Amino acid sequence: MTAKLIKGTEIREEILEEITREVKEIKEKHGVVPGLVTILVGSSPASISYVTLKIKTAHRVGFTEIQDDQPVDISEEDLLALIEKYNKDESINGILVQLPLPKHIDDKKILNAIDPDKDVDGFHPVNVGRLMIGGDEVKFPPCTPFGIQEMIIRAGVETSGAEVVVVGRSNIVGKPIANMMVQKGPGANATVTIVHTRTKDLAAHCKRADILIVAAGVPDLVKPEWIKPGACVIDVGVNRVGEKISEKTGKTIAILKGDVDFDAAKEIAGYITPVPGGVGPMTITMLMLNTLKSLKFKLGLM
Repeated sequence: MTAKLIKGTEIREEILEEITREVKEIKEKHGVVPGLVTILVGSSPASISYVTLKIKTAHRVGFTEIQDDQPVDISEEDLLALIEKYNKDESINGILVQLPLPKHIDDKKILNAIDPDKDVDGFHPVNVGRLMIGGDEVKFPPCTPFGIQEMIIRAGVETSGAEVVVVGRSNIVGKPIANMMVQKGPGANATVTIVHTRTKDLAAHCKRADILIVAAGVPDLVKPEWIKPGACVIDVGVNRVGEKISEKTGKTIAILKGDVDFDAAKEIAGYITPVPGGVGPMTITMLMLNTLKSLKFKLGLM
């Protein structure tokens, strides 16, 4: 039996519609909308593309969005001053600094300068600590893990008491999603194991997972025989493995593969995310949700 696809593209649309409706209600009742600022240093094509998508999505859901473009040679001192300006701006609920930054600027120092209550990426040490404590302390879960958990919930996959295996130990995906799944609450209450490239008998750990979350950055790392029949498989990997000519546009596009052998795995798993179109579309979506939450915290609605 072929696995049910958990499509991030479809779940994204559901959530963005929900956000749009809630923004409209808040505007009618309180006279304000979420404010988001995106700071872009330099002109990297990849960064510009990603920032443009964030801006487009913010406008779609009714946010006030400021794109603050800065030259590549801006000093660290001036960038810190810019962040402090937005920290103090009452109309701004979320501050994003697009990474990577130029080599003369310390990424960590810049991210740590953002007010934790406006850190809608969820990377500030204060928000990492809040996530570890769990419960009502949590404000802004990191966006990709937040999206993964939401996909699992909306797919109707039972997490309470489930064996969850997370392949990958990054600070952006692996560690936070493991921490989120082990907490008390919806989409959690699971028994979680983190594995990685140094783990002995990686296959055996994966094989016992009711929910297998793979974020290792290795194409086709997880083989079909590693998957428990009926398991939920969340593939976070987006690996460029070549190029091809698009039949629609005639342009050269990247060939993308996940960390899971999708074609074989879908015949064993109960649920699975495709690549592309799975976890990827959820990241910016949850960024919008975190920004809305920031305004709601400020208004005392959460």
